[in-house]
Amino acid sequence: MRVTVLGASGAIGRLVVQQLLDYGHEVTALVRSPAKLALTHAHLTVVTGQLSDRDAVERAVSGTDAVISALGPSMKRSTTGREVTDGTCAVVKAMETEQVTRFIGLATPSLADPQDRPHWKHKVLPVMAGLMFPNALAELKGMTAAVTDSALDYTIARITVPTNKPATGRIRSGFLGHDRIGSAMSRADIAAFLVSQLTDARYRRAMPAISN
Repeated sequence: MRVTVLGASGAIGRLVVQQLLDYGHEVTALVRSPAKLALTHAHLTVVTGQLSDRDAVERAVSGTDAVISALGPSMKRSTTGREVTDGTCAVVKAMETEQVTRFIGLATPSLADPQDRPHWKHKVLPVMAGLMFPNALAELKGMTAAVTDSALDYTIARITVPTNKPATGRIRSGFLGHDRIGSAMSRADIAAFLVSQLTDARYRRAMPAISN
C-alpha cells in the first residue's frame, strides 16, 4: 500500500515508518525537519513542511491509500494554542479533497468511546490531564473531534503509558469496562498496532484502548 505518515520524526512515528517499509509499503512522511527522521529508503518519500502548510499536506496525502498519524500535543505546560488541532483539521480537509478515506491515529482514554462502559480512567485521567496539561487535553479533544466528526473511515488507538521497552508482540485492545486493557505499552507495539489497522476492520470508526 501507499501510506502517509504524520509525526514521522517522533518516537512512535519513526517506528511506524520503519515497520511499514519492512512490510514493503510505499511511505510518504510529512516532517518539519527531514534530518530528525534520519532514515533513507527506496520506498520512502519525504515531504518537508508543517501541518499549517496546505500545499505540503496535500502533496503528502495525494495518491495515498491511508494516513497514519503519530501526532500528539506538546506536554509542556507553557505550550498554548491549537497547532495540532488546526493541523489535523487541515489534514482531514486535504484527505477529503484527495478522496482518501482511511485515517489511523492516536489519543488517550481521557476521551471516551461510545462502546466503553463506566471506568475509573474516565474519571481520573481527564481530571489529572486537565490539572497538569490543560492545553494538551484541549488539543487532544480538538484533534480527535476533527477526525470523528468527519466522514473518514478512522481508527484512533487510545494509549496511556508509552514506554521504550522492546516490542513484546502481545497487544490487548478493546473498550474500557468490557475488555482487560492495561496502561503501559511499548512504543514498538503501539506502532505495530497502528500498522496492523491497515488490514484489520474490527475497529472501523472506533477508538479502541490498547496496551501490552
